[in-house]
Amino acid sequence: MFELRDYQLKTINNIYKSYADGHRSIMVQQPPRTGKTVIMAAIAKRATDKGNRILFMVHRKEIVDQVIKTFKQQEVDMSLAKIGMVQTLTRHVENLDKPDIIFVDEAHHALAKSYRRILDNFPDSLKLLFTATPYRLSGKGFTDIADDLIVGDSIKQLIKDGFLAPIDYYAPNQLDISQLKVKRNGEFDEESVKEAFKPKVYGNVVNTFRKLAKNKQAIAYTYNVSSSIKLAKELNDNGFTAKSVSGNTPKDERQRIIEEYRAGKIQVVTNAELFTEGLDLPNVDCVIMLRPTQSLSLFLQFSMRCMNPRDGKRAVIIDHVGNVNRFGLPTEKRDWKLEGNGQRNNSNGNSDAKPISTCPECFAIFYRRGDQCPYCGAKLGEEKQLETVEDVELHKVREEHVRRAKLMMQSKLMDKVSRKDPHELKNMKEIKAYAEFKNYKPGWVYFYGKKRRFIK
Repeated sequence: MFELRDYQLKTINNIYKSYADGHRSIMVQQPPRTGKTVIMAAIAKRATDKGNRILFMVHRKEIVDQVIKTFKQQEVDMSLAKIGMVQTLTRHVENLDKPDIIFVDEAHHALAKSYRRILDNFPDSLKLLFTATPYRLSGKGFTDIADDLIVGDSIKQLIKDGFLAPIDYYAPNQLDISQLKVKRNGEFDEESVKEAFKPKVYGNVVNTFRKLAKNKQAIAYTYNVSSSIKLAKELNDNGFTAKSVSGNTPKDERQRIIEEYRAGKIQVVTNAELFTEGLDLPNVDCVIMLRPTQSLSLFLQFSMRCMNPRDGKRAVIIDHVGNVNRFGLPTEKRDWKLEGNGQRNNSNGNSDAKPISTCPECFAIFYRRGDQCPYCGAKLGEEKQLETVEDVELHKVREEHVRRAKLMMQSKLMDKVSRKDPHELKNMKEIKAYAEFKNYKPGWVYFYGKKRRFIK
């Protein structure tokens, strides 16, 4: 059995307290790399020890075997446990035994019809919805499926307590936000935003790795298979030992690469079409990001892959695609909440780079093989190719850099709304900026947003 850490026990105790307070559908926020599955396994053991039946839903097939392994290590009674992919479970929901507890992994997808069909079919079951990111690009909240939110310790606190490694984050210089144009309604002009955040690969990857992390083992997240193969070749040609893996890599070959990486025979694994959980690499001290994303969940998974702690370790994150411009540093404090903000949280208008795809209809995540979702048949968007701009040097990103960029954006917006009356405000961004300009209390933002029906 795993020995639970203090922060994991704290989360478990908060779940039981919430349940005692009458909540029956509880969303639990827990940062990546902090043992969500171990927490769920500990709760599952207590449940099955009392003869209670559990159902565990995941959205990727790679995770099923790992969950089963963890549950067995925690001595969960597997005769009372059903673990499967949501896409499969939803097709056979009528044949499932009624669970006392339903666990949902990556629960920010749980508003999809496939999840709802299962959750709604068992109204009396306790639902525990785990996610690192209670956040949706659509701006819709989670109050339809959850009645409480438990927030785990912050990433900064986990670093301070020694449960995660501190990081040095490198990226291209912050974009010149002052060049963004603001429309009459106070929103940034879509074309200027699109151009400013256009997905590109900045800097020479091999030279940057040699400069910043040449003695560290690394994983590189690339935006397609060909770029993964190309980067591995470039690294090998420049004196590093690298291997490329993708969704096309046979399982036995993938396992051999993992073993060679563990033994220190491979320094860099370049990766396309595989998720963090699908590529169980140990000893990662450096992450190289070559895949732009609008998914906060993927950003945190990618960037925090190197944050497993070790005495004296400082992890290195090399962000060649400016993901930090969209999300801030991984260590940034985030205001998680169940309520939505009533508007699409789309920072740049660009979809995730493919071929790792999220279906826009059923929210399944899969290795892309064509133009249709393999689960529901929905049409997928066009695959992107990224421009490379090599003559760019990456610099260490500090919190004050991110804060300054945000202030520049906010100041332009505040200048616009300062000349408006409240009834002229067009969205929640303008309401928040107006409240800050007027020094109104946070409660006014929520009240007025509700009144204007920007918050549902």
